[in-house]
Amino acid sequence: MVEKDPTSPVSPLAPFPPLPPTESRSRAPEFYGFVAWTSTYLLFCVYLLWALLPDTYLISLGISWYPNREWAILLPAYSIVLALLTYFTYFALALSGTPPFSDISTITDSRAHLPPDGEENPYFAHARPNAIPEMYDIPIGMVNRVVYGSRRNRTEQERAHL
Repeated sequence: MVEKDPTSPVSPLAPFPPLPPTESRSRAPEFYGFVAWTSTYLLFCVYLLWALLPDTYLISLGISWYPNREWAILLPAYSIVLALLTYFTYFALALSGTPPFSDISTITDSRAHLPPDGEENPYFAHARPNAIPEMYDIPIGMVNRVVYGSRRNRTEQERAHL
């Protein structure tokens, strides 16, 4: 008998259900997740019982010592403050690592690929038919002239608007 591919022209439909994977994976992450999930719920239930039950119930359960009840309010409050401080710290670190607008590193860096000095302007190579010019970074002065126009054109436009 000739073996067919699962989706060959003779049999265009894939078998259902899909074939089981040949590799066997470890099921350890499933067990770790289950243990983490159940222990989290168990600890939360113990926390609620400690925070809400009166002293007489806790003593009748055989618990003779437990932390002061004010910690039931302080622990969540401190946790929220810690999370907010973490966000604030990362925001402050990002601001401190950002260069000012007047710094040249906001415009160019050491990896800039600028055309060599003294040659014909390489940006005109784009105008030749069937040309594949070399790639260069565009200097910020040229970008400003294209976006905002030259100083002479701006003053003429300002006079026209008056």
